[in-house]
Amino acid sequence: MEVFNTPNKVIITCNRRLSPYLAQEVEALGFVIVRTFNTGVEVNLSVNECIRLNLNLRVASQVLYEIKSFRARNADELYKALVTVAWEELLPFDGYFSVTSNVHNETITTPLFANVKVKDAIVDRIKDRKGVRPDTGPELNRAVIHLHWIDDKAEIFLDTSGETLAKHGYRKHPGKAPMLEALATATIMATQWDGKSPFVNPMCGSGTLAIEAALMAQKRMPGLQRMNYAFMHFIGYDEKVFFEERRRLKELTDKNNLPHIVASDISDVAIEIAKSNARTAGVEHLITFEVGDFAKTTIPEGNGVIMFNPEYGERLGTHSKLEATYKRIGDFMKQECKGYRGYVFTGNLDLAKKIGLQASRRFEFFSGKLDCRLLQYELYEGSKERPGTVATPPEIRERTRERDSERTSERTEAKEGDKPTDRKIHKLIRIRDKNDR
Repeated sequence: MEVFNTPNKVIITCNRRLSPYLAQEVEALGFVIVRTFNTGVEVNLSVNECIRLNLNLRVASQVLYEIKSFRARNADELYKALVTVAWEELLPFDGYFSVTSNVHNETITTPLFANVKVKDAIVDRIKDRKGVRPDTGPELNRAVIHLHWIDDKAEIFLDTSGETLAKHGYRKHPGKAPMLEALATATIMATQWDGKSPFVNPMCGSGTLAIEAALMAQKRMPGLQRMNYAFMHFIGYDEKVFFEERRRLKELTDKNNLPHIVASDISDVAIEIAKSNARTAGVEHLITFEVGDFAKTTIPEGNGVIMFNPEYGERLGTHSKLEATYKRIGDFMKQECKGYRGYVFTGNLDLAKKIGLQASRRFEFFSGKLDCRLLQYELYEGSKERPGTVATPPEIRERTRERDSERTSERTEAKEGDKPTDRKIHKLIRIRDKNDR
């Protein structure tokens, strides 16, 4: 099976809602996308071309090369189909491999059982042909096989990535509630930052947003941080292809582009962690780190991007304290960041209302399982009016949900007894004022 030079179906996975940004990356590399879905894109490529994907993609999670698709109603049929695959031509008989899976089949109570069936089929096939059993285990640092099995439709893939591509290899000290590197990249892509104007990241935590901005500005690809991928452990791998791509990426790195990037945090410990991560990523010299309250953050002259990723009130902090923080964020952007585009990434839309500014755009993301928004604010000089913008379908849906939520809340409160409370009185006043306007 000459997979390294034979194009076939390839699925590039990503976290939910990141596929539009992943598609941008894949197309920028010159590849044609067959289809895009919520958690990835499909292309038709060889494993050698997958090597290039692995080294270049910032938003992806895994790059999966299809070996076989078939029907399987249960574990026995799964085994029978997989034992016919020429695994001895793909996996070294004295090597090591692991199995991952995405399984939704009524006969399977745990994906681990399906994984065992895949391992048994591969091991039995290789032992029958070579007389030796390869080692298996959970580590993803060697060859990885991936099973995708929904109802009776099964697909088996070579996972050419192994460890996820969503982590870019520089964050040795994650800090508290860190943003995933792939997500940070996607949010910066959403801002359409040009990579040359200032980028300011108050409340930077472990520095992920500032570091990703610096990496993007210098076109420094995440593959330069990593020397081990699953594709290296399949039969037919030619290391010349890998090292040639690494050489090309080094030559493309623009070390002369030095945008003004500022990262600040009130915690000196967080700043030390951010500096260490930036040093590992090779971009510490591009970032000005500051310790102090976000309202003291240096705002370089010119038109740039300022992005906040404050606490959401879900895992850290308390809601009442965060209300005041979000209000201060809005005041700071309005008073000190004129001429910039402001962004706040949050998983708490109630807190976002405390910012006190009208968002011009809303981008939908997930952080883990938490439904999040990246809110965009136009911070104009003087009294310049904001030009009209055409809302995208996701933005229209979001605004409709918020309006319906407010109406439901108003109806519910109206039914809660006759005795007014301070909260009800304040709510009624706000409704009255809104109607008066």
